[in-house]
Amino acid sequence: MDEKMKFFMYLIENYADYKNRKTGDVFKEWERCGIISTIYDNYWLYHTEAMENAYADIDSLIQTGKHAW
Repeated sequence: MDEKMKFFMYLIENYADYKNRKTGDVFKEWERCGIISTIYDNYWLYHTEAMENAYADIDSLIQTGKHAW
């Protein structure tokens, strides 16, 4: 497993915890919104920022379909 996938798993698990939701439910939501590849492809940005910034961006992607920045 590469570092990008490890971080994706870490991110989704921590985001689910942050939202007090099950990881599987978060994955289904991301899938329904069509943002999994966007989140996965933003590894370098999310990996170097505070996790709260990643959460805010993911929330924006879910709500508006656009990045928070």
